Amino acid sequence: MRDKNLNIIVFVAVQEKQRKENGLVQDPASYVLGELQFLLRCRSICFLQLRSLLHYRFSTWCSSTGDCYKWKVPWSYNLVVNVRNKLDEGLLLHWSGIQQRRVSWQDGLAGTNCPIPPRWNWTYEFQVKDQIGSFFYFPSLHFQRASGGFGSFIVNPRSVIPVPFSTPEGDITIAIGDWYTRNHTALRKALDDGKDLGMPDGVLINGKGPYQYNKTLVPDGIDYETITVHPGKTYRLRVSNVGISTSLNFRIQGHNLVLAESEGSYTVQQNYTSLDIHVGQSYSFLVTMDQNASSDYYIVASARIVNETIWRRVTGVGILQYTNSKGKAKGHLPPGPQDEFDKTFSMNQARSIRWNVSASGARPNPQGSFKYGSINVTDVYVLRNMPPVKINGKRRTTLSGISFVNPSTPIRLADKHKVKGVYKLDFPKRPLTGPPKMETSIINGTYRGFMEVILQNNDTKMQSYHMSGYAFFAVGMDYGEWTENSRGTYNKWDGIARSTIQVYPGAWSAILISLDNPGAWNLRTENLDSWYLGQETYVRVVNPDENNKTEFGAPANVLYCGALQKLQKPQKISSSATRSIGFSSLSMVVMALVMMVLH
Repeated sequence: MRDKNLNIIVFVAVQEKQRKENGLVQDPASYVLGELQFLLRCRSICFLQLRSLLHYRFSTWCSSTGDCYKWKVPWSYNLVVNVRNKLDEGLLLHWSGIQQRRVSWQDGLAGTNCPIPPRWNWTYEFQVKDQIGSFFYFPSLHFQRASGGFGSFIVNPRSVIPVPFSTPEGDITIAIGDWYTRNHTALRKALDDGKDLGMPDGVLINGKGPYQYNKTLVPDGIDYETITVHPGKTYRLRVSNVGISTSLNFRIQGHNLVLAESEGSYTVQQNYTSLDIHVGQSYSFLVTMDQNASSDYYIVASARIVNETIWRRVTGVGILQYTNSKGKAKGHLPPGPQDEFDKTFSMNQARSIRWNVSASGARPNPQGSFKYGSINVTDVYVLRNMPPVKINGKRRTTLSGISFVNPSTPIRLADKHKVKGVYKLDFPKRPLTGPPKMETSIINGTYRGFMEVILQNNDTKMQSYHMSGYAFFAVGMDYGEWTENSRGTYNKWDGIARSTIQVYPGAWSAILISLDNPGAWNLRTENLDSWYLGQETYVRVVNPDENNKTEFGAPANVLYCGALQKLQKPQKISSSATRSIGFSSLSMVVMALVMMVLH
């Protein structure tokens, strides 16, 4: 199969005239970013495994300055992102963890947006309102994330809001994730044919293969990630697991990881020698370069919650290099947790992550001023996943006995045009007892309600779940079946507020959600294979007030599909992204004009 190169050109300017009609607020400070040119490209990386030469095929956002796949956005800024799709299938970009306050129209998922057709362009407009922290974006349709196209999305706080640590010497972004040599079309065909994906072919760190830590496992000539640092300085490392389905343990040889932030919430600062990072999760660590420079140091991302002896080859290895380093890293990799027969170690580590209730987040008031533990719960949902099942002859995954079928018309678009039969507001509060079924069944959320969701994992595989539109409170997890008595173990004071939580095999996790953001919001597994096969639903949150001024209307450029396809006007195809949309420094706040070209 031929390699695919995607060229991306990004132009960034300042808006003086606001776009209030699409939910963008007024008067962000002037912020001229200038012009950036990005390249989304395939990388071929060789890796020897079981006597066969494998070629990693990886797509990553890179600027001409070498600053890879990273967007930094000031707090409360408005973004206008124009995406030109020159793939041969529909495309959407999802901004994982960005809450899209009052504009689920911009969330970039099959239940919120019609796909951008091949050779079309479409413009996202949204504001990173009342958020700070570390997130990432990715293509959300057709298993495309398995071929790359993802990147870091960092929201910086306002300068007047104190940060609970000293300004680091540098801010370093690290993407870790499992990787298959097959591209996304081959992987999804395997799933469509009822097959498992099997063990991944490796783990990448910032899109690169492993350093040659073992000549038997890793041949010469592999392109590996090197991070250069100054001795004695402290750096902020933002680490995201952007992979397909593998939980990874992250560690740096000889260095402590001080956990400082996760998905927009500052944490109580604690030292870890390593941390399990599950699919879809992001963390910030403060790392002080306090070792001697006699040699470089290993950066390791290794598979977790699996048979780690068999999975040994699925290990990503990079290099931390001091500027005065005297030699290459050598010897054995630093060991991960020695807990093969202790299933509680990883869970106890997860429980130790707590909210810094005295720190300010996006606003001046302390994070802990929201007393979530004293709010009355209005709705309770127990969502249970099981191993894959056959439904109508197809291999599918389920939540509470329902395998989700994406609507042909996005949920809120169907509401706006009063299209009936697109979905059902009948998702069960307890798992179904009958045979599993395939439906577009969604949760009817109560606007300004306070929802308790219990995620019960009755599969043998690790799962992690993501909720769009909100930061929920992770209040509890344990092994076994959840019962009403389990509430006695909840953390009702400093449970971390985040958007992604892990659920261990044979265990449950509980979250609390304040439903103050109207729209249609995706609740899904982040494990890409299970998501693709139906393990998701949506929570529809609508203000019953007929005026419904709490939610912004559909954008002027909304795409139509499904039952509303006849409303879609044809788009004039331009050979130049810069000609397809007018460009003026007087008409944009922060505009990223993105042209994706498939060669």
